[in-house]
This record gives sequence, structure tokens and C-alpha cells, in this order.
Amino acid sequence: MGFGTFQLAQDTVADMVAAALSEGFRHIDTAQAYDNETQVGEGLRRADIRRDEVFLTTKILPEHFAPKAFIAAADASLKRLGTDYVDLLLLHWPSKEVPISDTIGALNDLIAAGKVRHGGVSNFTIDMVDQAQTALNTPLAANQIELHPLIDQTRMIAHLASKGIPVEAYSPLAQGKVMENSTLREIAAAHDASPAQIALAWILTRPMSIALPRTSNKNRLAGNLRAAEIVLSAGEVSRIDALGAPDGRMVNPETLAPLWD
Repeated sequence: MGFGTFQLAQDTVADMVAAALSEGFRHIDTAQAYDNETQVGEGLRRADIRRDEVFLTTKILPEHFAPKAFIAAADASLKRLGTDYVDLLLLHWPSKEVPISDTIGALNDLIAAGKVRHGGVSNFTIDMVDQAQTALNTPLAANQIELHPLIDQTRMIAHLASKGIPVEAYSPLAQGKVMENSTLREIAAAHDASPAQIALAWILTRPMSIALPRTSNKNRLAGNLRAAEIVLSAGEVSRIDALGAPDGRMVNPETLAPLWD
């Protein structure tokens, strides 16, 4: 379970990151596009936790995918975060102009230099994932995708599993829509849990799956972590699986999104 920082108000990011780490989170997810790396770094420093105990992720946008620009962007992220390395660096969206192999070549250089521990991608299609995996000198650490009970990502999940690539779920609560779903509410009642906890537990039922819930409420941090302890029955998982729909995608920026699988 990781803590996502997308769309957190600027003046709350540092407090929420520090609170998440204090609550027990050890995976923090940010991105250059979130415009909060400086605040995330401040939150890391506020927490009384060694840097090597935290798994820190950031992402770079396609406008910086030319190799030299990519390395410069990574250095800029490290400076804002106040750290010598990130644990995971993701290509945030696929580029429509720069070949994947070119950008991955720069990512290989960053890993070799010790500035990045693991490389991965986000919002990549099946074919793009394969291209990235072929070009990367180390195992592809993740494809971070929109994943929640209301979107059908069956093909992508199956492909990543066949390649041994972890799936990271962003927007795991469908931007709050899981709270309104009757099936999730019914299953939640049976577990004395919330629909949000059930959605997170459903994501974590699969091997090599990471959920990245985001909250601006410190009181919800512990509940999100407790979702990892919920054991869903096979029948409950099947009922949740059936909720996924082809039109369930909520994050689809026209200028960045690829032609989805």
C-alpha cells in the first residue's frame, strides 16, 4: 500500500506525507506534474524515519523524454525532493514523439549512476510496456495505471502478470465513486468495513499489486492501511470483478492519453 499525493492542496502535502509515514506507510508516490515534490521532500524530512526505509516514487512527463532533457528533469526532481535517489522513476505518460527506447536509454543511465533504483512506466499500453521492458537493462518495476472496481483492466493486468511486472493502481477509489456502489457497500457491511477499504482490498488480492490511495484526511490513513488485512472470498472477488466496465475510465487527458487497449 502506497500513499498517493495527486491533487493534495499545496499547504497540506508535507503534513500528510509526514502523517502517512507516522501511521505506517512506507511508499510515497508523487510526480513532477503534481507540482508538490518540494513539499513531499519536506514531509519526508519531518518524519523521523530513515530515507532507506521509504520507497519514493516520482514521474517525468513526455515533454522531457528526449534523453538529455530526461536526465536533467530527473536531477531537478532529486533537488526538489532533497534526496540523492528515488526508488522508482516512471515515464508518466507515453510520448507521441520520442521513441520509447530513447527515453529508456536515459533511464538506464540514471539507474547505472545510482540516482534511480528501479525504472517503470505509467499509462502505457500493452505494446508500449513490451517495448519498455525490452529496452530497460533491469526488470521493469511497474506499469502504474488507473485501476479500481469500476474500470475493466483485465487484459492489461493479465499481460503484466504474464511478464512478471507489478501493477500499480492509481485512483483506486475511482475518485470517491466506490463509496456509492451498492455491491461494494454490501460487501463492506459484511466485513464491518467501508467501500473504500473493500476496493483497496480487491486490488491487493492479486499478486504483485500495489494500491496508491490518496487522502487529505489524516483520520483515513489508518483505515486505508487496514484494508490490506481484509480477506475477500472468491465469490466476493468475482462480484467486484463484474463491476468493471469498458467506459469506466476517469483519467483520459486528450493531449497525453494513448490509444488504449
